[in-house]
Amino acid sequence: MKTLLSLGHGYCARALAQRLLAQGWQVIGTTRDPGRMAEIAATGAEPLLWDTDAPATLQPALARATYIVHSASPTAAGDPFLTAWPAIREARAEWVGYLSTTGVYGDTKGAWVDEDSPVLPARARSGERVAAERDWLATGLPVHIFRLAGIYGPGRGPFEKIRNGTARRIMKEGQVFSRIHVDDIVQVLLASMARPRPGRIYNVCDDLPSSAAEVLSFAAGLLGLPEPEAVDFSEAKMGPLARSFYEECRRVRNTRIREELGVRLLYPDYHSGLRGILAAEG
Repeated sequence: MKTLLSLGHGYCARALAQRLLAQGWQVIGTTRDPGRMAEIAATGAEPLLWDTDAPATLQPALARATYIVHSASPTAAGDPFLTAWPAIREARAEWVGYLSTTGVYGDTKGAWVDEDSPVLPARARSGERVAAERDWLATGLPVHIFRLAGIYGPGRGPFEKIRNGTARRIMKEGQVFSRIHVDDIVQVLLASMARPRPGRIYNVCDDLPSSAAEVLSFAAGLLGLPEPEAVDFSEAKMGPLARSFYEECRRVRNTRIREELGVRLLYPDYHSGLRGILAAEG
């Protein structure tokens, strides 16, 4: 029986699990929140409460796992699973996917990056990702690294804020972001499972880096609503986390997922992606 162990059963992992469960796989989804156990079970996955004070509770699931996907965030202390339970290095999975971030490249002032570009993280949390990538690659497991751009999809798009009037177009000249639809993340992971290359790193992003303001304007047009208010970045009131995203600018290439994994993006740009979300939402 093919069994996926999902370490940190979040948005992307749930989407992957949905596809695999439909194919007859077993899926075990970990969470640190007891309140999410029923939610995970309702999707058809087997919930597993992960307790860093009792890490060996993972052992039975680890023994069953033929594939592992890891999407839990690291901390300054390191990767939560490797730190709490070094025995995880003894897993016998055929494939391990670690979901990282394109933030590891730091600020390139809008220049293009690919998987061979240096990692120069400008933020502490991106530096923690670099360390986690390194630590997982050093385990000797069949690890694949997926550096994800900004994730969007059903339930995670701009439409709700536009509808309720809280969206703002932050204007910063030359600022662009790369992004990726969750269905394309799933597509990339499935392609890698079918063509494993342990140690390989893949950028997972679409073909059209764009400003957040452009995306909001297009989304408003799809809804038949006015463009959200434009606010200059220098005058915008936002928290440190949100502001930090605007302090970096890079364009990310996705050539490797196309050439090595044979992926043809379902949503190669935000135009098709946002239309897809509205179709999925009915």
